[in-house]
Amino acid sequence: MNCKIVVKITYEEGRMQKIWLENSYPPGVPFDINPDKYPSLVAMFTKYTTQYSDKTAFINMGAQISYAELAQQATAFAAYLQEGLGLEKGDKFAIMVPNTLQYPIALFGALLAGLTVVNVNPLYTARELEHQLKDSGAKAILIIENFAQTLEKIVDKTPVEHVIMTSLGDRLGFVKGVVVNAVVKYVKKMVPAFHLPDAIRFNAALTKGRNLTFTPVELCGDDLAFLQYTGGTTGVSKGAMLTHRNMVANLEQAKAAIKPMLEEGCELVVTALPLYHIFALTANCLTFLTLGGTNLLITNPRDMPGFVKELGKYKFSAITGVNTLFNGLLNTPGFKDLDFSTLKMALGGGMAVQRPVAERWQEVTSTRLLEGYGLTECAPLVTLSPYNQESYNGTIGLPAPSTDIKIMLDDGSEAAVGEAGEMWVQGPQVMKGYYNREEATNEILHDGWLATGDIACVDEKGFFTIVDRKKDMIIVSGFNVYPNEIEEVVMMHEGVLEAAAIGIPNEACGEMVKIFVVAKQPELDEATLIKHCRENLTSYKVPKLVEFRDELPKTNVGKILRRELR
Repeated sequence: MNCKIVVKITYEEGRMQKIWLENSYPPGVPFDINPDKYPSLVAMFTKYTTQYSDKTAFINMGAQISYAELAQQATAFAAYLQEGLGLEKGDKFAIMVPNTLQYPIALFGALLAGLTVVNVNPLYTARELEHQLKDSGAKAILIIENFAQTLEKIVDKTPVEHVIMTSLGDRLGFVKGVVVNAVVKYVKKMVPAFHLPDAIRFNAALTKGRNLTFTPVELCGDDLAFLQYTGGTTGVSKGAMLTHRNMVANLEQAKAAIKPMLEEGCELVVTALPLYHIFALTANCLTFLTLGGTNLLITNPRDMPGFVKELGKYKFSAITGVNTLFNGLLNTPGFKDLDFSTLKMALGGGMAVQRPVAERWQEVTSTRLLEGYGLTECAPLVTLSPYNQESYNGTIGLPAPSTDIKIMLDDGSEAAVGEAGEMWVQGPQVMKGYYNREEATNEILHDGWLATGDIACVDEKGFFTIVDRKKDMIIVSGFNVYPNEIEEVVMMHEGVLEAAAIGIPNEACGEMVKIFVVAKQPELDEATLIKHCRENLTSYKVPKLVEFRDELPKTNVGKILRRELR
């Protein structure tokens, strides 16, 4: 869909009216939510773990944890963080684990203790991990032992004082846990040798915590819940400061938009995206907690046959993911034979949902694949396809409740309907700013409005469509990849004179990274550069294509013009 029709519309005090509210908002979805419904995520957590105490909160590898058990274990962990480690309100706590039961226990334990959670991708290289731990000032970290070797390399260069170590099977029960951990370590050899002698084991921390006193922490909406790292529009990875109010607002917005489709206490949502990703954290973990739903945690969604086998064991009613995940499932033998009779909702985010994938998904599952749009800086939800939309329409849907969007032209005026410009967002989910980066914050926040860097337009019904990106960000399977970072790593190689990174379309993962290189050494080849990148970048950031050039296009002041390389 494109926006060719330009319509002059009514303005109210110089502002475009929220045309989507009257024209397209579906029945049962409120125009506004109360961002102060709970004073904090902790208050929300306490309410719903009590209300749904006997319901199953999370499932992973066949093991279950009820809401009551989650509350008990999170409280024990919080007590350990407070009394055992001496952490205080506002201290930063990093979590570097995949989708396992340890994640929600540690997450809510840290929040109960009044800490700010720093989510870390377990696949980070030593360089990436060092930057995030130093930048955030993290005092402690929970890490899965598979990646402890990475931490060992850099921990002495960071503020980290305490390391808590966990193994994949730690919360699966004694017998199954021992078996899983042995297979992972000795059969599959997925745990490289590491030396972190002062690390405490996660299960030991829980045991100690049960015998310690938890002291409730007074939290308010302005307190920081998360430092969620993103490249923002440009440059090095930055911590988006997401307050408790930001998070409460966004889960209330998400809940309001989908609640008419769902029944409290009866839903099972498939959580294949990692919980350290803001999309899964808000849309799955937090939102479904307020619905008394069950999160089915998929630890390794890349194992598609194993993923499909796991899906076959459960009556699931919702699934979220990125376009590549849905496409992968559709192309995995056995998926089309699953029972989709209970499936009410599939939600794609993180990257654009492709029409062929959406149409095939609906054909196979008889359920629509809805699309959401968001940014880490917005906790993340900004827009969402209405729940009553009959099929894929190529748009990113309507603004979430209590969200305002305007389309801004380069001259500072607001665009008319159908006219393309930069999308600006305002609402209670917009972040406080970037941590310790005032200049970067001022570049993106303007009087409460967040400039997204995305070029969009709105039609006469209030549906928004992304038409281009102002920023040069590359999106690989829903993950943000920032050209500056790639270029910096490539330039670290002594044989490189100049480098530029761009994203090129790819059917499997949306975009893949391509680099253009001016070499200092004639013998420099593609394989050498890619090997160098693999040593310094997470796999999804590693360039898949290398093109050598004699020179790169530049502005008159010498800035490389990436757009001319596309």
